[in-house]
Order: sequence, then C-alpha cells, then structure tokens
Amino acid sequence: MTDRRIVPSLAYEIPRWAAGYRFVAGLDEAGRGAWAGPVVAAAVILPPGDLALMERLRGVRDSKQLTPKQREALLGVIRECAVAVGVGAVPPDEIDRLGIVPATRRAMVLALKTLSPAADYLLIDHLPLAEVALPQYSLPKGDARVLSIAAASIVAKVSRDDMMVELEERLPGYGFGRHKGYGTAQHQAALAALGPSPVHRLSFAPVRGLVVGAGY
Repeated sequence: MTDRRIVPSLAYEIPRWAAGYRFVAGLDEAGRGAWAGPVVAAAVILPPGDLALMERLRGVRDSKQLTPKQREALLGVIRECAVAVGVGAVPPDEIDRLGIVPATRRAMVLALKTLSPAADYLLIDHLPLAEVALPQYSLPKGDARVLSIAAASIVAKVSRDDMMVELEERLPGYGFGRHKGYGTAQHQAALAALGPSPVHRLSFAPVRGLVVGAGY
C-alpha cells in the first residue's frame, strides 16, 4: 500500500527539463484489475521549469488516495495548469484479445497520440513502453512519487469512472456506476443473476468461470 505521507514532487521532471526536454509526459492507467469496461490511460505534460507547480497542484496525489469529489475538483486544476492532457481507452474485447498488459500499453500509446504538443520524454508508472521510440523512465509507485504521473492517474481515473457511469445507463442492473466494473460482492451477484454483459472481460477468471458454467 502507498504511504500517504509521500507527496508527489517534481524531482523526476526537473532533471529532464534541465537536460533540454520541454514536454515531459507523465503516464498512468486506470481499470487494469476491473472485470468490465475499458482500461484507460492518461498522459499529462506540465509546464517545463514552472517550479510553482508544487503549490498550484497541491493536493494532487495517487488517485487511489483521493475521494471522487477530490478527484473531480483536482481534474479542473490539472487541465488549467497542464500544457497538454491526453486520454486513451481500450475496450473489453481488445483486452480479451491482447491481454491486459498489452492492452494497457496500447491505451498509453493512444493517450500519447492525442497530446498536442507531442511529448519528447516519458515518465511512466511501472510499465516501460517499448512501443514508443521516445526516451523514457518507468518506476514503481510512480503515481505516488512523480507529480506528472499523479496528475495522469487522476485524469485516467475520472475519465474511466465517467465512462462506467455511461455504461450503467446503457446496461442497467450491473451497478457499473457504483463499483466501476471492479469485483465487488454487488458486481458478483449481478453477474450471477444476469450473466456477462457485452462490456465484461470474458478472459478474466471470475467472468470466464460464469461463461463456461453457463455454456456460452
């Protein structure tokens, strides 16, 4: 579990700015462990050399440490401060076809493609991104330690949560707006009663067991 006393800083961005990189993008994802819905990645480029960012983005943390209201409020601040924000999503059928880790990397690539200006250096939470020919550095718990990655974690989480609320409207009964596709008891009960929906990840063990048992 992340130590809540750790505050994300610019300790990883500042040396890259000093080395001449102008558009350092932090990347993170949301939804890797969910049973339903897309995996979503976000990329955030903060203004190079702006050392006041620590104050302006005070409160930005790993999204898992924040309440939904805090994330929503900080999303607006991040978008105001950032040079660019990009979001990419990969749907459940592609997750089933590719596997969750390649699908997560694909979501990150899609997020990077939406950035304007384009990134020239990447700071990534955990996953190296060999698919992109840019200098990069990946580190564990990056969303707790690196300000641009923490900002990306909030953008990815809020973006995905909004998508899951929309899916609840399209597919009522599963409670997507509440559990966001994760494996809660409520979600498990809905799956047992209704069977998998078109947005469930059929390759994930809890869902796959129901599919096989029902003879799909």
